[in-house]
Amino acid sequence: MDFSEVIARRWSCRKFSSRQVDADSLNAILEAERLAPTAKNFQEQRIYVVQSAEGLAKIDTITPCRYGAPTAIVVAFDTTNVFTYPGEQRDSGVEDATIVATHMILAAANAGVDSCWINFFDPAKAAEVLGLPEKEDVLMILDLGYAAEGAEPATLHSSRKPLTETVSWL
Repeated sequence: MDFSEVIARRWSCRKFSSRQVDADSLNAILEAERLAPTAKNFQEQRIYVVQSAEGLAKIDTITPCRYGAPTAIVVAFDTTNVFTYPGEQRDSGVEDATIVATHMILAAANAGVDSCWINFFDPAKAAEVLGLPEKEDVLMILDLGYAAEGAEPATLHSSRKPLTETVSWL
């Protein structure tokens, strides 16, 4: 699929079928994560693939937004392995994990797999419930699967502001 088709096709699925993501597609999505650029190539992302009934039940205690997805990917980052920017007020953790997550979302769309970025949860509670190391911060959960019958993009999905409202030339 052409990249412009991938980004035009992608939408946040909020109603998944029980059909599991096939191994080849999941591997392609995870490979996109591995190839994502990070500051100074620190690769501080930590990815947790959740497919077991027990793991998905834990996700369901963290957020009501799994929407029945048969796979959830937890995207976290190692806070002890980040690049601190000049001024020492920001580091690369959130930024790099976001790049990684975006690569996976677009790889999923390219593979015909639907997804939804989930951030409606308490990151500290998520780390605790999932038993993640203390040095890791959870950025997001990525629902993965195939849209259930009748699922469609949110009403405002196709509503986009013109570039004149979002871009300024300096």
